[in-house]
Amino acid sequence: MKDVKSTFTSLVGLLIIFCLIIIYNNPQQVDDIKEINDWETIFNGEDFDGWEIKIRGEELGNNFKNTFKVNDGSLKVSYENYENFDDRFGHIFYTKSKFKNYQLSLEYKFSGEHLKGAPGWSIKNSGIMLHSQHPSTMLLDQDFPVSSEVQLLGGLGTGERSTANMCSPGIDVDINSEKAKYHCVNSNSKTYHNDDWVKVEVIVKSNNIVHHIVENDTVISYSNLRVGGDKIPANYLDRVGESLFEGYISLQSEGHPVEFKNIKIKNLD
Repeated sequence: MKDVKSTFTSLVGLLIIFCLIIIYNNPQQVDDIKEINDWETIFNGEDFDGWEIKIRGEELGNNFKNTFKVNDGSLKVSYENYENFDDRFGHIFYTKSKFKNYQLSLEYKFSGEHLKGAPGWSIKNSGIMLHSQHPSTMLLDQDFPVSSEVQLLGGLGTGERSTANMCSPGIDVDINSEKAKYHCVNSNSKTYHNDDWVKVEVIVKSNNIVHHIVENDTVISYSNLRVGGDKIPANYLDRVGESLFEGYISLQSEGHPVEFKNIKIKNLD
């Protein structure tokens, strides 16, 4: 029995040495493993654990007419129970944690028909809200949270229509060290006319720099996020000029069906 134990111990020791040799000779493998493990999936594809819903005109937590639902592993914005949009701008917030320095990755896809009564500009239009205020601080009839928006657009069949643009509800940002002149600034992305899945990533380093990335191509960058602009809610008026160092993440419902999947985040601290 003693010889068996000794042999087993020796084999285990040899196996450990063999693994260390592989790792030493293949450092990239270690980096790849670390890269994978650094990502945290924040939407589990089964329910809204960790997420809170705020729709204009509704109290926090009321998923009006089941606007947000889980569908085959994706987070879906649906209007099948609506007759008219009636300015029911909505957002679903991940509120388990604030984020400051991070990389966010997801895929989105438009489908179906634009809802009757929704603004014309909201055709194939949704967004990712960064450094957002907590939904509990939004006013009952507030359209959008104070945040920086990654505006997600789909092509309309002809012409150009970039995606991952920068919009700024309740904030100001700098582009090329100058204050952005417009509420929304187009990125230099290509146009995605087909209703296919599009991968979007965002790299955020506090209020110092934000990069929007579409299919591995950086399409717009900006910095110096602070409260300002022309869409400031009443409870933020005394905070104009205040820097936005961190905040929550949310996804929009603006009148056109859209789905999100593979929503994950990596802390860059």
